[in-house]
Amino acid sequence: MRRILVSDIVLLLLVLSALLNAKNFNTSKQTEAFINFENVPVGQIPDGWKVEATNPKGKLAVWKVIKDSTAPSGNKVLSLVDASHSFGSTYNLCWTKNIPFLNGVISVKFKANSGREDEGGGVIWRAQDRNNYYIARFNPLEDNFRIYYVKNGVRRMLASARIALKAHRWQSMKIVVKGHKFEGYLNGKKLLSATCKVFNETGGVGLWTKADAATSFDDFQVFMQP
Repeated sequence: MRRILVSDIVLLLLVLSALLNAKNFNTSKQTEAFINFENVPVGQIPDGWKVEATNPKGKLAVWKVIKDSTAPSGNKVLSLVDASHSFGSTYNLCWTKNIPFLNGVISVKFKANSGREDEGGGVIWRAQDRNNYYIARFNPLEDNFRIYYVKNGVRRMLASARIALKAHRWQSMKIVVKGHKFEGYLNGKKLLSATCKVFNETGGVGLWTKADAATSFDDFQVFMQP
């Protein structure tokens, strides 16, 4: 009986240890949001998202889900189909506060469709409103990939890399955020590192183009970490 009692106690301790370890692991577990726009009706934008602009002039750009046979996932994408303007100081936003983001990873696939004043686009994070956020974007007209912050509608560059990627083809972008440090990747290759402490609060996420840049986006994915 004594041997059985000791073995039972040892087994109980092992179980308790496993439970405690599992609990400790779960407290740091990241959460995920993934949108490939397949469940969004054509002609609309995702629920909880909104179309705005930084430094708007004239009408807002038209964003909507469209059918695209070249889409990386399924056959729908979210696209800026009509910029409605070509003002170089206007930034077109389609974003949401319903994905609160502070640290983690944001990724998206994008295709630059057209634009004379500007082309391409990217993602925003820690967005407080339409005039205050971080942004990473690729521009095939300029052959560069950059990270900026926009504060009170004024944009300031944090990092830049030269890279040539063709427009009208799907590319992938990933941004890694940890505290005040950011990393930027294009097609799996790390190209940017930046440090900034302008926005330290949780904020929204979304998509961005500049001036008359008409761009399509798919597979928008956010991993949120403490």
